[in-house]
Amino acid sequence: MRRPWRVAVVGGGITGLAAAVRLRDNAPAGTEITVYEQSGALGGKLRTGELAGRPVEFGAESFLMRDPAGGESAAVGLIRRLGLADAIVHPTVGQAALAVAGELRPIPGGTLVGVPGDLEKVAAVATPAADADRDAGRPLLGADDDVSVGALVRSRVGDQVVDRLVDPMLGGVYAGRADDLSLATTMPALARAARVEHTLVGAVRAAQAAAPRPPGAPVFGTLAGGLSRLVEAAAQASGATIRRDAAVRELKPTADGWQLTVGPTRDPERVEVDAVVLAVPARPAARLLTDCAPAVAATIGGLDYASVALVTLALPEPALPRLSGFLVPATEGLLIKASTFFTTKWGHLARPDGLALVRASVGRYGEETSLQLADADLVAAVHRELSGVVGAPLPAPVADHVQRWGGALPQYAPGHLDRLAAARAALRATHPTLVLAGAGYDGVGIPVCVRSGETAAGEIIEALGGSGQ
Repeated sequence: MRRPWRVAVVGGGITGLAAAVRLRDNAPAGTEITVYEQSGALGGKLRTGELAGRPVEFGAESFLMRDPAGGESAAVGLIRRLGLADAIVHPTVGQAALAVAGELRPIPGGTLVGVPGDLEKVAAVATPAADADRDAGRPLLGADDDVSVGALVRSRVGDQVVDRLVDPMLGGVYAGRADDLSLATTMPALARAARVEHTLVGAVRAAQAAAPRPPGAPVFGTLAGGLSRLVEAAAQASGATIRRDAAVRELKPTADGWQLTVGPTRDPERVEVDAVVLAVPARPAARLLTDCAPAVAATIGGLDYASVALVTLALPEPALPRLSGFLVPATEGLLIKASTFFTTKWGHLARPDGLALVRASVGRYGEETSLQLADADLVAAVHRELSGVVGAPLPAPVADHVQRWGGALPQYAPGHLDRLAAARAALRATHPTLVLAGAGYDGVGIPVCVRSGETAAGEIIEALGGSGQ
């Protein structure tokens, strides 16, 4: 009689949990799934807390409603699978601004992550180069080229568009710089269009046309009650054994699968499994792969990460502009790189007493010294800068919270996708029952992480033959 499969999911973030749910849904009945999470909490960068009596996100705030092809995003699909679709809420205020030259200017429409599809629309924020975006009679990129976002956009429309618009937009997502981030990884639709189109504006419009959004359709969503509801529901639906405070310290291939060494050095636990989904950041994954796949470990171990701090303030009746928040170009010289006016943006969080929740993000790649401030000093600096940006002294916070995320956001250098494809191909050729998943490989954002975990689960099922062994 064939015994049930035993699958280990290393990492209890949303990627690992999505993998566990997909395994439960599609693997043979009786499959034993165990999720190993080294910390005491599931969810990774999804963490709902409370401040001044209201739920507030101390990590990821929302998810995209649609995928790059225009269909329902993987996050929405998982939420539906978990029975939480009725809890999806959308922003009530969508307009955000840029803090430029001492004032807040609305982010112009018609851009793709800040890259303009209409040069006239960005003129209020940035002035394109005088000879901007001329057709040279050939595609912007070769068939296999990858460049940094900044390199492409600077060459077509000049520095100011990058510095004032593209860089802060990318910085808000990746905490990185446009001049360092891979176009093919961070903006794949634009990269595809740039291999056909002769102008940047034409490539932006082509990318937008390839994934049309119905008029009035919301771009973002979150869950009433907080995104930790998604984490809890996924853990429950997976039917997995959840092991918190269970660090996996070693992976060894065996004749039939894998041996995991779990727990402290002084009292290790050895676990035998048939397959492993490795859903942890690139550097810890590399450490686990050093002995069994050293070339793969060297490749993924080279991925760098940015650290950030999220500072949330509860402010009594502040005079805030009617905006969802704002982004700050690095050229402005502020500690803050982005801010969200939570109780303005999300109507379901509004309070009758006028208490407002405002969150600011601090920390850009290469500028980690800004994160060395003590919590109280970080709160004071954020409060001071927020007052300066909105143009009026803000009231003292009645409560505050500082959430530090060390090594939180991957920095994808040009060529990332090719390096990753080669690493995965090498791993598949030698160890098909060990699969990488997560933001370090496939991109940031809840939908991308969910899709990465689900894809990894599918690969495990295929590698194990589609039925119990």
